[in-house]
Amino acid sequence: MKNLDIPRDHTIDGSINLLAEGYTYAFDRRQKLQTDIFQTRLLGQPAICIGGKEAAELFYDRELFQRGGAIPKRIQKSLFGEKGVQTLDGQAHAHRKQMFMSLMTPDRLQMIQDIVRQQWQSAALRWQSTVQLELVDEAQQVMCRAACQWAGVPLREQDVQTIANDLASMVDAFGAIGDRYKEGRDARQRTEQWVTELVELIRAQRVQTDEHTAAHVISWHRGLDGELLDAKVAAVELINIIRPIVAIAYYVVFSAHALHTYPETHQKLIESFENGDDTYSQWFVQEVRRLYPFTPILGASVRKDFTWKGYHFPEGTTVLLDVYGTTHDPKLWDEPQQFRPERFADWDGSPFDLIPQGGGDHRQDHRCAGEWLTIDVMRVSLEFLAGHIEYEVPEQDLSIDLSRMPALPASRFIMSHARPKSSSSRF
Repeated sequence: MKNLDIPRDHTIDGSINLLAEGYTYAFDRRQKLQTDIFQTRLLGQPAICIGGKEAAELFYDRELFQRGGAIPKRIQKSLFGEKGVQTLDGQAHAHRKQMFMSLMTPDRLQMIQDIVRQQWQSAALRWQSTVQLELVDEAQQVMCRAACQWAGVPLREQDVQTIANDLASMVDAFGAIGDRYKEGRDARQRTEQWVTELVELIRAQRVQTDEHTAAHVISWHRGLDGELLDAKVAAVELINIIRPIVAIAYYVVFSAHALHTYPETHQKLIESFENGDDTYSQWFVQEVRRLYPFTPILGASVRKDFTWKGYHFPEGTTVLLDVYGTTHDPKLWDEPQQFRPERFADWDGSPFDLIPQGGGDHRQDHRCAGEWLTIDVMRVSLEFLAGHIEYEVPEQDLSIDLSRMPALPASRFIMSHARPKSSSSRF
């Protein structure tokens, strides 16, 4: 069978357009070209962009794709860190991934829910003396406190804001250039130095850790060669636990945005809480993850030549999976721009259409090991926002600029006169 020519974006180099257009870069071109695959050039090199459910299934074929070398160094130096699990393939990846998965037991997931619930309670008490606040900043501090407590990372009260800001800066840098990128890179250097010292103290038994915590498990993890991880690599992986939990603050803000924008869902949540039924809140959380922008694209490189749907993929070519476009694809989601939690009543749980944190298998593929944790923390936070506190939303710019990666409401979601409800069950 003759190979087909892959539809082409004729821009000389799409790098500037990707940074300028953000989340919609790949999806807009797929729609314009009427295809789920097109080729372009990024940073002077050929690249193939794919999107949709079948494309996601292809992307997670471990025989055809590898991650090693696919993550740009600039992202490793800000968001992921160097030599972390995201850069591994094959047995090395499976072995390191199992380390992360061992932390996601039912007991540990219940523990993070309890910790987050307690941290939100404490925040609500602090807020009573505050007329106005930005939810982004508050949520990042709540998540930072919770992440460190759960992971067994000692955190002094006077350091909470600094550490939370540094972890948030790493996330904020992934789609940035200039000062915002530099802040994220510098924040990673500071954080890696702090956590590397912690790993060394744990190994010297000068800091005691519970054997079930991430700090203990990662500090004492041995690679396939039987040796302990390099202390800096162990620090990278421990940051790969606490940083993504801090990033859940984005989803907390999006949940508040949805509650405000779609007030009918707020009442449905209250009714479900009163009935002791978590079904609607689970649907709500999944719809926030589907609709709101989180991960724009994911990258891999072709392991060996192959053909898909008549299109040739040469070995070594960079392939980008359109994550945002897949979660907004009208072929997969009815009225994809509408916020409708009820759509998940009939969802089949496919690992290849709802992919805001990656697709495929949690244990074997590069799907986020903490996805279940994210959903649990979002649900507890949603219950807090909808059922435990009262607040006002003053006039502000709640628009979300999809050209900014990562995206947030322009106003960072301002709340005023936040206070605990006089009666709130379940918290």
